[in-house]
Amino acid sequence: MPKTSRSQRKTEGRVMHEFKHGELKSGRGGKGGKVKSRKQAIAIALSEAGASKKKSKTENKRSLAKSKSKESKGRTGQQEREGKSRVGAKGRKESSPTMRRQKRSSASSRTKSRTNSRSTARRSPSTATRKRKTTRKTHSRRKAS
Repeated sequence: MPKTSRSQRKTEGRVMHEFKHGELKSGRGGKGGKVKSRKQAIAIALSEAGASKKKSKTENKRSLAKSKSKESKGRTGQQEREGKSRVGAKGRKESSPTMRRQKRSSASSRTKSRTNSRSTARRSPSTATRKRKTTRKTHSRRKAS
């Protein structure tokens, strides 16, 4: 069997962490109950990491992709319990790339709304600016006469 990749080892570690803390559940959607057997936990870890000998190559690829998307969205048992956005997010809640992108997009939308409000202000000048313009005109007339 080929050597497991770094991402596969990370996934295996995460699953075993969940098992040690009693967060690992079996069955579809975790409805089978908590996993109590270490052998079963190892089987689940290998399966999620896409390193299982029992599954085909395509099934392994699919399961690894599924677990990686689960980790990136913060839907693993470990992340939900610890309130982290992704594995290895040292206590920070907004540390995944997707969350950073959301933060950036919200900031850019705020700047867009500011520029829009400024442009509307330019279109309809306030009474203070109108007064300034009229006073300038009167001063210029006085100097001329």
